Amino acid sequence: MIKIKGHDIELPKIRDSFYRRAVKIQNNIVQTLKLLGVGRDDVEIIVEVDAWKKLPASVSWFFAGRNLQYAYSQMPKFVDNLYIVDNVLGIEVGRLISEEITLDEFTNEFSEDKELPKKLIDARKTLGVGVEETDFVLISKNYKELARKHHPDMPGGNHKQFQEINAAHKLIKKELT
Repeated sequence: MIKIKGHDIELPKIRDSFYRRAVKIQNNIVQTLKLLGVGRDDVEIIVEVDAWKKLPASVSWFFAGRNLQYAYSQMPKFVDNLYIVDNVLGIEVGRLISEEITLDEFTNEFSEDKELPKKLIDARKTLGVGVEETDFVLISKNYKELARKHHPDMPGGNHKQFQEINAAHKLIKKELT
C-alpha cells in the first residue's frame, strides 16, 4: 500500500501485456469521468506504446468550465503510474458524487497549473537536489539542513529564504506524497 492524497492505494501488480492493460485503464478513467458527465471528447490521456518504461502518466479533462489535470510519476512503469491516476480519480470522483467534498474542492484539487513543471524544477534547485530527484527522504534531508541554516532565529538567518525553502518543500511534498 502507498498513501497518495491521503488515500491508501494498493500497489499495482502488472507484470505483462503492459500496453493492453494501459488501454484498459485508460477506458476505465474515461468511464469514471463519465460519471460526472464528462464526455470522451473532453478527456485527454496519452497512452504510451512502451507502457513498461518509467514514464509519467497524466489525464486532463474539461469539467465545470475548467481544465483539470492529474499526473503521477513515481512508479517504475508508465502503466503503474496510470493505475495510480485511475485509482486516485476513482476515489475523488466517488467523494464528489457522495458529497464528501464540494465541487469547488474537487476542481481546486485538480486545477491545471501550466507553470507547475517549472515550479517543481525551481523548487528542487532551491533545495539543492537534482531536477529529476524523486527520493523524498533525500529531499527532506536537504530541506531540514537549509531550513536550520536560514531560520530567522539563527545567526545569519534569512526570513525570505526560509519562506522559499518551506514553499519549495511543500510543493515537492504535494507532488511525491
